[in-house]
Amino acid sequence: MALTKTQQAHADAYLRRFMAGLKRRNPGQPEFHQAVHEFARDIVPFLEDKKDYKDAHILDRMTEPDRVIVFRVCWVDDDNNVRVNRGTRVQFNNSIGPYKGGLRFHKNVNISILKFLGFEQVFKNSLTTLPMGGAKGGANFNPHGKSDQEVMRFCQAFMTELVRHIGPDTDIPAGDIGVGAREVSYLFGQYKRLRNEFTGTMTGKGLSFGGSLIRTEATGYGCVYFAREMLATRGEEIRGKTCLVSGSGNVAHYTAEKLIQLGGKVVTMSDSSGFIHDKDGIDEEKLAWIGELKTKRRGRIAEYAEKWGADYHEGKRPWGVAGDLVFPCATQNELEEEDAKTLVGNGCMLVSEGANMPSTIEAINVFLDHKVLFGPAKAANAGGVAVSGLEQSQNAMRLSWSREEVDAQLLDIMRKIHQSCVDHGREGDYVNYVKGANIAGFIKVGDAMLAYGVL
Repeated sequence: MALTKTQQAHADAYLRRFMAGLKRRNPGQPEFHQAVHEFARDIVPFLEDKKDYKDAHILDRMTEPDRVIVFRVCWVDDDNNVRVNRGTRVQFNNSIGPYKGGLRFHKNVNISILKFLGFEQVFKNSLTTLPMGGAKGGANFNPHGKSDQEVMRFCQAFMTELVRHIGPDTDIPAGDIGVGAREVSYLFGQYKRLRNEFTGTMTGKGLSFGGSLIRTEATGYGCVYFAREMLATRGEEIRGKTCLVSGSGNVAHYTAEKLIQLGGKVVTMSDSSGFIHDKDGIDEEKLAWIGELKTKRRGRIAEYAEKWGADYHEGKRPWGVAGDLVFPCATQNELEEEDAKTLVGNGCMLVSEGANMPSTIEAINVFLDHKVLFGPAKAANAGGVAVSGLEQSQNAMRLSWSREEVDAQLLDIMRKIHQSCVDHGREGDYVNYVKGANIAGFIKVGDAMLAYGVL
């Protein structure tokens, strides 16, 4: 229900005070400020006539993590030098289940990024309908260029400290940027050794020791499933559409794979050095070549242009290319206001976020103002954590479901997330998926927090 002018003015004033207080309490954390603002600008008006939530200060409590654990990680490199890194785990909210969220190893990892990711994870997990709280963690360690032995020693040192803070009913980490199958294996192996138990305390594990089929593909596949549901509201489909994908890692790869399977024409992919534009489209053979380039040879996307005769644009992102469907799958804030205006001008009808918070608030405003179908990350990329939750279930029951069973459950979860967004985000003949995802995620967590009393 629309607010009156007086109510809207009151909500706007409250939002300004709330954000000023949050920034004062959390100085120098721009990514966290951005994530909270994008959430709060929908929640504050929603709370205007919700006395129970307001009296209990649920929004204030939601934006303060339960705890932030920071620790030193010492390890020895191949040249016998002692190295020191900083590890962090942000356990944000466990109101609806044990903490759940990935670990990120990257030189730029800091408290602001981990708090933004942990905060988003709370509501992403809520939307899946599975009993999972939100957390995030990692270290300012760059696995690229390190030997397998160096990565193993770092992971073992990292887990030696983290082990006391996690468990199958407490906190279940997973992989993220810089933490793939190799790192998860080393981390879980050390956990198992230290605890002398085999439990589903980490997800993203290898299939031979408790991992789930479809987990690797889940974020990318789910992102496309969500896009397909959005298109269906307008009687459209993916087949025949030109698709722009950024990134060339796990999420981008499987987003592209599913788009190709559904008849979409993928024409771009990228890495930190630039992007390729293949006017003929990236088919399954070309995509497999990119997968080998990035996972085995650790090469740059520029090599694709040399191999397949595509255009390469150094130091740029693919948002200047004309396309119908857009899938930002690289990193946060990769799609800015001017990019959004260019995409809209070139006929973009849908954006489905595969990465975490890849669009700035200004870019999101452009898409919403032009009634573009916009799937925010907390909804569109929830497929990965959804299948992580399914992996937890399989571990607890000592079962292993088939690829078809897991994929069917993933599709069902993404459809439910889409419907929740529609239920809470419909504005006339347009669905504001940002608003819908924020409110749907808030209600489930908020109701649990109310039920517990003041904690």
